[in-house]
Amino acid sequence: MPERIDLFCNMLVNRSIENQHSLNALYSKELWGNCFSILRQELDSLLRVMFLLGISDLEQRNKFITQTLNGEKWSFINDKGKKVYITDKTMVDLADSLIGWAKNVYMFGCGFIHLSNFHNYAVINPFVRLPQSEKDSIIYYMRSYHNAILDNNSPIEDFLPYLPKIMDKISGNLNCYIQELKRNERQNIL
Repeated sequence: MPERIDLFCNMLVNRSIENQHSLNALYSKELWGNCFSILRQELDSLLRVMFLLGISDLEQRNKFITQTLNGEKWSFINDKGKKVYITDKTMVDLADSLIGWAKNVYMFGCGFIHLSNFHNYAVINPFVRLPQSEKDSIIYYMRSYHNAILDNNSPIEDFLPYLPKIMDKISGNLNCYIQELKRNERQNIL
């Protein structure tokens, strides 16, 4: 099984490197909506690794890794014999309980992955459309992690200089967790 974990971790590292290059290229071309989409992709990898590390049953963890490598959705058979799929919401909720900014970045990024009114960001600031609690949370984390000078009325343009820093934060956390996963460590974060 160690070779499967290595293969899975290498896939994550390669995706992360590609995401970092993509963000840099898109950022230099001022393709902001796609930058948010790339951040969301990087966060997707982080959420999956965090979820795996939260599984103390190493056999189950390895089953999820094998399912990924086989192109299958993560699923398991529950106590009632029913097949249950692990959803993005399950992983986002876990990550949000561990690192509060994850859900905000994920949900904001989803607005740029799925066709939404966020794609009209050149005309209407998508940040102002968020619920007040989400805006407050995003501002809090932007100030805490990136020393951002932002408020609830900040236009989207004020966030743009921080996109590379946000990517570095997500990628750095991902890299640390990948190393833990490679060591196939047991965690008790669930």
